[in-house]
Amino acid sequence: MATWFSATAVVPALVARWGLGPSAAAWMTIGVQAGFVAGALGSSLVNLADVVRLDRLMAGAAAIGAAANLALLAEPSPGAAIAARIVTGVALAGVYPPAMKLMATWFRRGRGLALGILIGALTLGSALPHLFRALGGLDWRWVIAASSAASLSAAAVFLLAIREGPYPFSRATMDPGQIGAVFRNRPLMLANLGYFGHMWELYAMWGWFLAFATAGPAGGRASLMTFAVVAAGVPGCVLGGLLSDRIGRTLTTAWLMAASGACALAIGFVYDGPGWAFLLVALVWGATIVGDSAQFSASVTELADQRYVGTALALQLGVGFGLTILALWAVPLFADWIGGWRWAFLLLVPGPVVGAAAMLALRRRPEAAALAGGRR
Repeated sequence: MATWFSATAVVPALVARWGLGPSAAAWMTIGVQAGFVAGALGSSLVNLADVVRLDRLMAGAAAIGAAANLALLAEPSPGAAIAARIVTGVALAGVYPPAMKLMATWFRRGRGLALGILIGALTLGSALPHLFRALGGLDWRWVIAASSAASLSAAAVFLLAIREGPYPFSRATMDPGQIGAVFRNRPLMLANLGYFGHMWELYAMWGWFLAFATAGPAGGRASLMTFAVVAAGVPGCVLGGLLSDRIGRTLTTAWLMAASGACALAIGFVYDGPGWAFLLVALVWGATIVGDSAQFSASVTELADQRYVGTALALQLGVGFGLTILALWAVPLFADWIGGWRWAFLLLVPGPVVGAAAMLALRRRPEAAALAGGRR
C-alpha cells in the first residue's frame, strides 16, 4: 500500500519541479482514489475476487501498481503523471479487497481482530511514504523508488507464500446481478452506510493532514508528524479488532466513530498549540479514525451471500472510495472559503455521525445476530 500516498508525500517537490497547478496537484492524490473506485466497481461487476485465485490476482496487481508508480521517475507531463496515478489506484483495487477476503478464509473466530491487523498493515503501508520523505530529505525520487520497491516485495510474498485458508468461501460463477442483491440486502446496506460515513472522514484526513500540519505548529516536522498520526492507526486497528470480537461490531464502530468525529472537531481548538495538545489530539484521531475500518468489512463477510463475499467487499470499497474523491476535493476548497486550515476538518464531522447512527440501527435488527458469533 506504500504506492497509495507516494505522490501525495512529495507534492510540494513536484509542484516546484513540474510547475503543477492546484488542480493537478490535488489530482496526484485524487487520481489514485478514482482509479481504485473504477477498479473496485469493475471487479465487482465481473465478480473478479470470487472467480480468480486470490494469490495470483494480488501478486499481479501489486506488480502493476509498482510499475505505474515508477513511471513518475520519468517525469512525464502532468496529464501522464495523473494517468499513472489512476492506474496505480486500479491496481490497488486488485490487492485490498481480495486481501480482506483471503484473510477471512483463515478465521471464523477472531475474524474482527484478524481483519483489524490487516487494515493496520494497510495503514502502516499508507503512512510509509511520509516516513521515506522524512528519512530521505526532500529528494522526491527516493520516496517513489522506495514505495515501488515495497510494492514489488509484496507481489513476491503474495505469489510465493500466500494461500487461502481452511475456511474458503463457496466458489462462484460470474453473475453481475449480484450487485443488485447487495443493494437489496438492508442489513448489509446499513453496514455499508456505516462504512461510507467512515470513509467520508478517513482519506480526507490522511490526504490533507500534511498540509494542515505544515500550516500549523508542526512546520518543518510535518512529514514525520504525518507519518506518526497515520501510523497511530495500527494499534487503533488492533484495538478495534479486539473490541469488535468481544463486545460486537456495531458498538465498536459506533464508539470509534464518535471518538474520531470528536477529534475532527477538537483539533481546531488546539491548532495554535500548545504543541503537545495538538499532537495528542492528532494521535488519538489517527488511532480512532481507522480503528473501525476493518469491522465494516468483517460485517460484510458475515452478512453477505457467502458465494459472493468478494463482490460485496469490492462494491463496498468502490462506493466508499468514490466518496473519498468528493471529500478530498472539498476539504481544501472549504479551507480557502473559511480563510485557512484551522477549521477545515469540520467538514468531515457529519461522516462519523451518519456512520455511527447506521451501525446502531443495524444493531437493532435481528440479522445483526450473525455478526461476531452473536456479539452485535
